[in-house]
Amino acid sequence: MSFNIVLYQPEIPANTGNIGRLCVGTNSVLHIIKPMKFMITDKYLKRAGLDYWDKLHVKFYNSWDDFLAENEDKSLLFFTTKANKIYSKINFKDGDFLIFGPETRGLPENILNKYWKNAFTIPMSKNIRSINLGNSVAIVLYEAIRQTAFY
Repeated sequence: MSFNIVLYQPEIPANTGNIGRLCVGTNSVLHIIKPMKFMITDKYLKRAGLDYWDKLHVKFYNSWDDFLAENEDKSLLFFTTKANKIYSKINFKDGDFLIFGPETRGLPENILNKYWKNAFTIPMSKNIRSINLGNSVAIVLYEAIRQTAFY
């Protein structure tokens, strides 16, 4: 059993490294949709991923359209601060694609509008705009694992 973590145009290498390490630890596949704001050889990405990066199953896509061409028929779930539905209400299934936007701007409105019925949020106080991307991925991924008895 495994999940698919999708990062749309990630911006911070340490977040991507941490998420990559999380994917190795949960047998999840990491999908990265370019462009990225860093090189895959970035030292902060490598430091955050430690020596696990070579164990990571990662797939790269040049664009959102390239990603969709290969995965549009899959179960796509989108995570944004703009949604009203809470992530814990999802009935997660093996193979779900958990899609997260870039750190500074989130997923684009055109994508969210098209898939709004599959858009979810993580509740948080009004004191912040959002929580860290790596933390968001971990929260959602481990809820999916909890529901599907991954281990």
